Amino acid sequence: MDTDARPVVDLREIHKSFGDHEVLKGVDLDVAPGECVVIFGRSGSGKSTLLRCINLLELPTAGSVEVDGIHYDAGPNNRQRRKAVHEIRLLTGMVFQEFNLFPHLSVIENVIEAPTTVKKMPRREAEELGMGFLEKVGVAEKRDQHPIQLSGGQKQRVAIARALTMQPKVMLFDEPTSALDPELIGEVLAVMKDLALEGGTTMVVVTHEMGFAREVSDRMAFMHEGSLIEEGPPAELVGGAKDPRTKRFLEAVL
Repeated sequence: MDTDARPVVDLREIHKSFGDHEVLKGVDLDVAPGECVVIFGRSGSGKSTLLRCINLLELPTAGSVEVDGIHYDAGPNNRQRRKAVHEIRLLTGMVFQEFNLFPHLSVIENVIEAPTTVKKMPRREAEELGMGFLEKVGVAEKRDQHPIQLSGGQKQRVAIARALTMQPKVMLFDEPTSALDPELIGEVLAVMKDLALEGGTTMVVVTHEMGFAREVSDRMAFMHEGSLIEEGPPAELVGGAKDPRTKRFLEAVL
């Protein structure tokens, strides 16, 4: 992690409303290259919406998003903003709660779908890259199986390999273990831990897995009612949260 380098993710004054309901209320967040940031807080605090604003699956109502130097300012849809949305999405890999694998495609076909169609990567090159990441996450032997033949943990590991095959600048994880049976959570967290600890992979993770957050993240950020209340290294935040809302939440979950 290079904390002196220009942030790979830079969010400024992010607001997001759905109708009259303001979900995000002016959030600032920056993420350094190679850093693992865990966003935590109660359900409904805006964590997943903030994550989806990074890759512009949700377009902010106000504020700006910058990923690896590509800048997006909230405003009316135009050609410049559409171009920024496309470029930022190419720079971000997303792992969802529900895996989102294509049921009619095999594992390897799921993994190479985006690089061959979006990046126009030759199939052989995409397969080599994809197999490397399937090996990395421990499911290479499943390459020709279909999602219905996999456990939830295997599906999520395939989803991680699929995102990595796009070679993103930042990986976004939206509660990646929340749909898994308890005995399968560990295998997915182990893959994420390896990604974080071997360095080089910039990660923003929304999770309720506080053990993972304490052990693996470089920084934890607490959200409450649409605002980022407090952030800091795990040892500092867990041992000495300054805001009473952060303190109460941590006392309740740890």
